[in-house]
Amino acid sequence: MLSRRLFYTLFLLCLCGLPLSALAEPVDFELQGLDGKTYRLSDYRGKWVLVNYWATWCPPCREELPELEVFHANHKDKDAVVLGIAMERIKKDRLQKFVDDQFLSYPILMMKPVASTELGKVPGLPTSYLVNPQGELAARQVGPVTLEDLEAFINQGKQ
Repeated sequence: MLSRRLFYTLFLLCLCGLPLSALAEPVDFELQGLDGKTYRLSDYRGKWVLVNYWATWCPPCREELPELEVFHANHKDKDAVVLGIAMERIKKDRLQKFVDDQFLSYPILMMKPVASTELGKVPGLPTSYLVNPQGELAARQVGPVTLEDLEAFINQGKQ
């Protein structure tokens, strides 16, 4: 297992393709949720937001879902939330069944597959962006994230 210091270094180095100027300015997007509501990233200012691009057909995405759910449940009423963005062409009822079967309580937003989003490039799935409480990009991770990684990164950001 990677040491925490090495993880942070790698996590920050994974910002490849993300201009440093983007880190200093608030970012935003607006997408429809599986529940029919419109979600804006800016609605969550004051909290850390993990924006997780994923797909139902992606094994690493499916592996990280339980950890994202625990992270969201532990933080949603305090200091952080998860927004899952299903980046695939899938019927809404099929996606809803998958979400229900996985017991996901965090908002699931829908988006067709694209190479780049308002937050930056999505070179593969899963890709997660961490947005700080000021609405600025703090990090990007291509590949799965763990509950331990998220907790450690946010705790370090609070110091």
